[in-house]
Amino acid sequence: MSSDFNYQPLPLPLRRPPYPVDDSRGTFTMWLVIASEACLFAALFGSYWYTGKYQPIWPPDAPPKLHYAIPALFIMLVSGAVLYWGELQLKKQNVATAKFAMALAILGGLGYIAFTILDSQEHLSTLAANADSYSAIFYTTTVIHAAHICLGILMMLYVLALGKLEPRASMPHRPYHNVAIYWYFSVVVYLLLVIFLYIIPFVRR
Repeated sequence: MSSDFNYQPLPLPLRRPPYPVDDSRGTFTMWLVIASEACLFAALFGSYWYTGKYQPIWPPDAPPKLHYAIPALFIMLVSGAVLYWGELQLKKQNVATAKFAMALAILGGLGYIAFTILDSQEHLSTLAANADSYSAIFYTTTVIHAAHICLGILMMLYVLALGKLEPRASMPHRPYHNVAIYWYFSVVVYLLLVIFLYIIPFVRR
């Protein structure tokens, strides 16, 4: 057999080039998440309104007190403002300051969780979660929102753990901004929650 034939292996496929940086891709996905969550809270607020529409007195039980809800709302509003300031600092390439702002927002979220636990404990002492339709809707709405705050805190911790925050080939989106708009959404939802579930029933009584 002739040995003149030399086998030449086919060249290995070239490594796929990195994806182009598209910092709007992750933001669009986050807006889709926010839209789905907005539908959830719209359904909860709608059920609260629809159930109370046909009741002579709503809520039928004593309204929740404000001495925990108002400080929690103040903390959330401040945390949203601080996170927005952090975004402005990030645009100026002040990464350390931006991360410090996010750390403050995380502390604000933890403060909100603490006030929410205290508020729930106080309210549960006079109204069980399965007492009536009002208590079911009230606790469902507040607990789901607290779960969203916990998720927001976890996402901010993830962003703080990243080495770099600017869009690049390995992460073609803006993680800081994407988490920030989720947090802003959570702040707005809690503002509506306090108005409809706390302040309005308190004023009517």
